Amino acid sequence: MEESILFLSDASVVADREQVASELDTRAFAAICLDRGQVDAALADARWLRRRRNRLPVIALVDTADVERAAELFACGVAEIVVRDASSDANLRARVAGLVSPRVSPRPIAAADAIVARSASMRACLELVRKAQRSDATVLLLGETGTGKEVLARTVHEGGPRARGPFVAINCAAFPETLLESELFGHDRGAFTGASRARPGHFVQANGGTLFLDEIGETTLGFQVKLLRALQEGKVRPLGAGKEQAVDARIVAATNRELETEVEHGRFRRDLFFRLNVFPISLPPLRARAEDVVPLVLHFLERSRSLTTLRSVAADARHLLETYPWPGNVRELENEVARIVTHAESGMEITARMLSPRLRGGAPDLPRPSANETLRDAVARFESWYLKHALERNQDRRIATARELGITRECLYKKLRRYGMQ
Repeated sequence: MEESILFLSDASVVADREQVASELDTRAFAAICLDRGQVDAALADARWLRRRRNRLPVIALVDTADVERAAELFACGVAEIVVRDASSDANLRARVAGLVSPRVSPRPIAAADAIVARSASMRACLELVRKAQRSDATVLLLGETGTGKEVLARTVHEGGPRARGPFVAINCAAFPETLLESELFGHDRGAFTGASRARPGHFVQANGGTLFLDEIGETTLGFQVKLLRALQEGKVRPLGAGKEQAVDARIVAATNRELETEVEHGRFRRDLFFRLNVFPISLPPLRARAEDVVPLVLHFLERSRSLTTLRSVAADARHLLETYPWPGNVRELENEVARIVTHAESGMEITARMLSPRLRGGAPDLPRPSANETLRDAVARFESWYLKHALERNQDRRIATARELGITRECLYKKLRRYGMQ
């Protein structure tokens, strides 16, 4: 006989601990689900089960407003968290059953996704990722451009309860407000000029899976209002549509901005920030995890085995790689390895002479001070030089350049116009 799930519930099935104890002593169960109206009651139940030396996995159903208490539930022995977010009771029970049979085990972290974690800071980050995989809570990934936020977003999805669902990613900085709304919410036929057919948005495409909102800090206040409503209601209204459509997608958002600072300056809505900042994970910059630099280089070389004979890093190159500040983080390092592989004709190891001039400490075209030059002029001349080389590194791709520099596209375009570089 197939084992079932024991529900400790306010409404039905099993209402009190005495009955739970009796059921546990007389029957075999696959898991225990805490279906309480108040999260404090679920916490008390979890502590009681731990005192009973419970060995069954414990699943907690929580309201959206209580998701921020996920850490407390995990600390009390809860193994999985399911959010009551725009779902019926029947759907919730089905999702709980799906966690147990077949049981979803977290996906091993670090094999194919270039997540190298020898440093203590990155290991701590991945431990948070493992905890995020055990729940349905909204995750906010914080970190500089190029630190690997999308890789972690995919890892959260693939090791979580929605792994069988789709992973849909969108870069919010790549679209103006109106087009971004159409991309996320979809549109009906004739909603605007050129809309010859209806198109589902990313929310609908991610139904049952995960929606990754990259560069969420670049969105406008007007769009943030619409996004907040969609997250709160669990419904979206396609452009030109007469009715809303229910959606069920886990949200993982990412930004390289300090959102709390943006909130204080009125550039990001406080209510949306609290809605997204349920399970924050901060990614350390590459300069703060020097122990991971050479292992990352070896990983990128392994991916290029068919293109190069390079297999190791010489001591002189190792020193330069580990002491360089890597303003572009892992993305810049990956591009550096790709450049080395392209230019290397033979050899088994990377040597210092193969590295870019900026890594070797040489920058022959670095602008030098001019006589009788003001500080403002010197800063402008250096900024123009730096922008020129940033564009070259990114093959003149403006969005990629803005992301590497940690500025908005609008700011980049403004600077390019100022220096006649359009």
